[in-house]
Amino acid sequence: MKKFSFKKKFRLLSSQQYKNVFKHSYIVKFKEIFIFSRKNNLKYSRLGISIAKKNIKKANKRNYFKRVIREFFRINKENFCKMDFVVNIKRQDIKSHKFFLKRLSFLWYKNFFKPK
Repeated sequence: MKKFSFKKKFRLLSSQQYKNVFKHSYIVKFKEIFIFSRKNNLKYSRLGISIAKKNIKKANKRNYFKRVIREFFRINKENFCKMDFVVNIKRQDIKSHKFFLKRLSFLWYKNFFKPK
């Protein structure tokens, strides 16, 4: 049975953890979405989210994108390779939320899911 929780151990918490991912990362991008990833020595994947206020002005939109990213990761965390991820959104011109979710899932599935 899958566990759908999103505990602290699945998050990147400190600035040092973020710096490690940015410093030694494999980058996948699709126009406005960037995913930085780095292998970790843990038995699970971890997620960090970085959305600058200058890229998405309104707080409700920033929070929505963060929620969508966290929810997708939480539901699919068992399928990810054991890596640390930082998701970054660069531009504000995302037309619809469904379109954003489609692009995000395409990047995750294509690059970071375990082969079956």
